[in-house]
Amino acid sequence: MKGRIEAPGGASERGARRGRSPWLRLSFWTGGALLLSFALGFALFSTHVGRLAAPQAQRAADAIIVLTGGQSRIDAAVSLLKSGKGKRLLISGVNPIARPEDLRRATGAEKSLFSCCVDIDHAALDTIGNAEESAKWMHANAFSTAILVTNNYHMPRSLLEMRRIDDSIELIPYPVVNTRIDRGEWMLNADALRVLFTEYTKYLAAIARGMLDERMGAATAQPLEAASVE
Repeated sequence: MKGRIEAPGGASERGARRGRSPWLRLSFWTGGALLLSFALGFALFSTHVGRLAAPQAQRAADAIIVLTGGQSRIDAAVSLLKSGKGKRLLISGVNPIARPEDLRRATGAEKSLFSCCVDIDHAALDTIGNAEESAKWMHANAFSTAILVTNNYHMPRSLLEMRRIDDSIELIPYPVVNTRIDRGEWMLNADALRVLFTEYTKYLAAIARGMLDERMGAATAQPLEAASVE
């Protein structure tokens, strides 16, 4: 029987394929595991957000902080201030062209309330800026506890950023719910899915940025510690 004739380069090509296959399998399983983890994390995040709701009996605090992004947030914060749940209110991240009178009229609050007890921050441009400006305001007024008002989907990242800036401040979440998703409605609501997916990716990015900052800080501290020992 005649031996099989190998095509030029046939053996070497098969060897190369065999060499690549473990790496391809590893890449496939790693990618699949990451995708599964992302999907599971998103489901847990969405379920957690869906269960957030304003407490029926709100505990009082030194101050109230509301992060702009919807009229309902400001309305809720002003209502808390009116009911005496905080001494002062900070509205953070207000558009520079918006005047205090515009905000007052939009909420229907009395002029005396805005004059005495409402501060407006125009500097913050994002959630990180909200956290920085809120921490400055809290320290300037010698406040230690604050009710944090924002939408339910925005609450996890807001708490993360604010506690990262200053974990000495006690934050009491007050989630504002515009669309109920507490019974899994988000799975069938395209708008809710889009908002939750966007916020989840931002939340993961915030966690990753925090971990990177910690590593960079640790790496910077090691040479300084070594130099001090020498």
